[in-house]
Amino acid sequence: VSLWLPLALAVAAVAAGQSPLQRRVVRDVLEYFHGRSNVHFLFKERDVDGVIEREDASGTFVQLRLGLAQTACRKRAPQRHCRVLESRRKPVCLACYKFDTSDVPKVLDKYHNCGPSHHLAAKEIRQRDEAECRAVEEAGKGGDTPYLPGMFAFSRGLPA
Repeated sequence: VSLWLPLALAVAAVAAGQSPLQRRVVRDVLEYFHGRSNVHFLFKERDVDGVIEREDASGTFVQLRLGLAQTACRKRAPQRHCRVLESRRKPVCLACYKFDTSDVPKVLDKYHNCGPSHHLAAKEIRQRDEAECRAVEEAGKGGDTPYLPGMFAFSRGLPA
């Protein structure tokens, strides 16, 4: 029990500082990670860092790194209280999401990459991740934006 309290407080503190979209990305990444066939144990959120959240006319871009910690619970038989195994795998996931501007934001595009923490530091992987995240951030901009009536009436000024 004494081991759970610091972890529970740390997770609560991390969640308290996150926006709703960031929490949604964390939930989605955990779901994606647990859906992989090579993952046999449940993982819990260890930490969230490198958070970027930018808004523009096309929507909101969220990028974060999610540190995970392996628990003692099997994925097939989840239990209410799963203790974290300190000496086990601690993968890190990079997640980039672009949400539209609606009241209930829809995902326009997304990218995940999860692997061992040293794996994401490799130069070629980092360059690919950066390129993928830039592409996600550009989703909804430019030619693929739907035309809405009156859109140009307010965006174009008269010549001076």
